[in-house]
Amino acid sequence: MPTESTPQTPPAEPVLLRVVDSITELQPADAGCIALSGSHGGLSSARYAAATRPCLSVFNDAGVGKDRAGIAGLDLLQAQGLAACSVSHTSARIGQAASTLTDGVVSHANDAAQALGITIGLALRPQIEAIRRRRS
Repeated sequence: MPTESTPQTPPAEPVLLRVVDSITELQPADAGCIALSGSHGGLSSARYAAATRPCLSVFNDAGVGKDRAGIAGLDLLQAQGLAACSVSHTSARIGQAASTLTDGVVSHANDAAQALGITIGLALRPQIEAIRRRRS
């Protein structure tokens, strides 16, 4: 007796992880990626991220600074419906995205990032891995 077979859908690829020392390295083809940078989370950095529209942008809080300038971009991105967080400058080297990934501890996150599962006070890497698994 013949059996019907259902076409198998290949598993989806995990969301692209772009590890860039500077958020300015993102390109239009990076839309929807997780953009993990060594850049500060200020307004100028957030404007670059907003132009590319990653599903999550990760910055260094750069010590937060006067008037929260080092993380001001998180609010700008939230206003555009984009997830963003920062790692503490005491946990990862500013300007070195590899350190952000391997050493970073989340210090700030906008509401959209928290909705993705980003939790302040926890190591970044396992959180990124969990998001990638959920979105594949």
